[in-house]
Formats: sequence, structure tokens, C-alpha cells
Amino acid sequence: MDRPELPLPQLHAFVVLAEELHFGRAATRLGIAQPPLSQQIRRLEDKVGHALFSREPGRVALTPAGRELLPAARHALAGLAEGLAAAREAGSGRTGRLRIGFAASLALTVLPGLLRTFREHHPAVRLDIREMTTTPQLAALHDRTIDIGLLREPPATETELGFETVLSEPFVAVLPSAHPLAAQRTVRVEQLADSPFVLLPRAVGPGLHDRITGLCTAAGFTPQVVQHAVEWQTVCALVETGLGVSLAPESTRRIRLEGVAFRGIEPGTARTRVAVAWRKKDPNPLVARLLSALGQDPPDRPR
Repeated sequence: MDRPELPLPQLHAFVVLAEELHFGRAATRLGIAQPPLSQQIRRLEDKVGHALFSREPGRVALTPAGRELLPAARHALAGLAEGLAAAREAGSGRTGRLRIGFAASLALTVLPGLLRTFREHHPAVRLDIREMTTTPQLAALHDRTIDIGLLREPPATETELGFETVLSEPFVAVLPSAHPLAAQRTVRVEQLADSPFVLLPRAVGPGLHDRITGLCTAAGFTPQVVQHAVEWQTVCALVETGLGVSLAPESTRRIRLEGVAFRGIEPGTARTRVAVAWRKKDPNPLVARLLSALGQDPPDRPR
């Protein structure tokens, strides 16, 4: 059975008349003439099926039906006002929810400062932070289960997503402390040719994986990968056991493990790109506000 349409203008007229109990004063307060006010009340009474006011010369009073309707009418109008205010706040980007995916290693670099800055300026926005590697972030952006991604080595060809670099980070060699190369200040990549490697699997971050294996290829060898691990914390822990060595973003230096040595590499020009990612046509105003917090204003960012 269809529910009757909620007569909001009629409810408004009803509440004002119930408060004034005078058609002239109620009409003036509503900014309308008395005949339209009387018509609104009659229409509402037709919907209810009972009179809401008793009308006697010089006196207007609520009927039992009117007294019963008044609290519900006030509640409906208050709920509408609150809803409109909340919609305006959300539409302006002052409230709402923003879902952010981030690569775990970025908790050691850009993420803390970004969240701190954003929360200072948008304390009413609820942030949903999700730790995800690059490939799942890209899928989540397409599936609209996150709004912003912070990832490494974004794909070169992508039509629906926008990317902007927020950090360019050098690589370091990750070595067991007992490894002979740990005694050096810097390590040439070719010196790692005879060591087994622990790396992230290509499936979770093909761009970063290819950058690392590309450094090895440029140095004249293919890395002998003996173990994969999804997170850099795990990679470093496996290196500490002596299982192998790795090449990693410099931010992994902040992972404090006694049995691991981090050394700069040569060539020192090798770097990994950290980017913010978003849907180009996303209407969520919070996306644009977070990009501003990152200091980004790319031409195709959402407005």
C-alpha cells in the first residue's frame, strides 16, 4: 500500500496556527494571506480525516486530533531542518566520511602529517583509514570502496583515475647486520648479485616490484628471490633472520630491527614515486579538500 506524501507545507502551516491559535497572526507569521492558510489547513484535515481545529467566533482551539498530531508535526519539521543542515554541511565538505587507502610504508612518511593537517581543518569529518598495497587500492578506487589512495609507482596508463606525486624517495639496501656489505657506507647494486633476495610479490605492487628488479637488471643480474612478503615490516624481519637481502624505499630505515642494516645504494639517483590517487569525476567535496591538504591542485582534480 502506498504511503501518502508527507505534506510539509501543510504541517508547517498547522504548527504555526497551533502556536498562534489565531488565523490572522499565523498568516502574518507565514507571510501569506488568510485564505491560503485556511486552504492548507483544510487539505491537511482532509488527509487526516478529522478536524484539527475547532473554529468559533473569536476563538481557535486544537481538537483532540490536532493535539495528537502536533508533536509528530514538530518532530517531522525539526528532522527535515536537521537533515537539510546536515546535507549542506556534507555538500560543502565540512562533514561526512572520507575513505583513504594507504601503503603501509607511508605510515612512516606522508600519512601522519597529512591526517594531522586534515583533521585540524576538518574535525567533523570521519576518516576511514585502510592499510592496502597498491593493486588493491587501484581496485578499491574503481569499485568506489575508497575515495583516496596513497600508493607507490602508479600505473602509467589509467583513464578514470588521477595521480599526483607527493614524494620521491630514494632506495636503500636492506642487509642482515652480519652481511659483509653492511660494513660499507654505501652499496653498489651489482654487489648484491650473489645474495638471495626477499621482495614484495609483483601482484600487490607491480610498479614498485618492477622498479626494484629493473635496478638489478641495470646492474647486470636478475635477483634470486627466495621469499616474498606483502609488507616491508615483514621483509625487514625476514632479512634480519639472514634469509636474504632486499632493496626498499628509504622510509624503511624507520623500522627498528637490531639485526638489520640499511645502506644507501649507488646509483643514488634511483628513486621510488609516492602518489595520491583519486577518481577524476568524484563529486565528493572531501576529496578536493584532502588534495588541498597535500598541497596538490592538479587540473583534473574534483571540484
